[in-house]
Amino acid sequence: MWRLCDLRGRIRISPGFCLLTVWFALDNGWELLGTVLGAAALHELGHCLVLRLMGVPIAGLRIGVFGAELAADRRGMSYPGELAAVLAGPGANILCAVLLTLPGGTRWAVFTGANLVLCVFNLLPVRPLDGGRALYLLAAWAAGPAAGERAVRWAGGITALALSAALAFVMARTGGSLWLLPAAAGLLAAGGRELAGRGGDLKYS
Repeated sequence: MWRLCDLRGRIRISPGFCLLTVWFALDNGWELLGTVLGAAALHELGHCLVLRLMGVPIAGLRIGVFGAELAADRRGMSYPGELAAVLAGPGANILCAVLLTLPGGTRWAVFTGANLVLCVFNLLPVRPLDGGRALYLLAAWAAGPAAGERAVRWAGGITALALSAALAFVMARTGGSLWLLPAAAGLLAAGGRELAGRGGDLKYS
């Protein structure tokens, strides 16, 4: 992966991510943490592979509480090329999950589930998730950048706020489920940014 991504010296890890991973490991075990991080690494590897195949320079990787963001120089990339790079991460997760469901793969059920969850979550039409970026690219490809921005702004904002409210309801009903709190807070912030017209730049998460 290091040779493929060539990110030496360009990876930033936030203190919040370190605290979250330790909390997760203490509550759920180091083995499950390794499983989740493995699925996340596979996701980023999918982005890296397609970007490198297209000869696109990768500027760096930032890992924070709400996930990873892979920055790349998109100048000269076509809409189909960008779309392929964006969907490569979820594609790597779903491909891995499918392969692990083949006969004899039942012992990898937890890793399969982690890949499926990561794929589905990243395909939500909310920036900075891959689904939000894909929606922007599809709409911009069909009707121009302004149409793409409008589509992802409203679809992303409404989806993010609705899911944030749903997660808050689940936490209130269960009297806990604190592991939903980071996702709920992240979706609430993303929804607010979109509806305020501050959706952000295109990166690969």
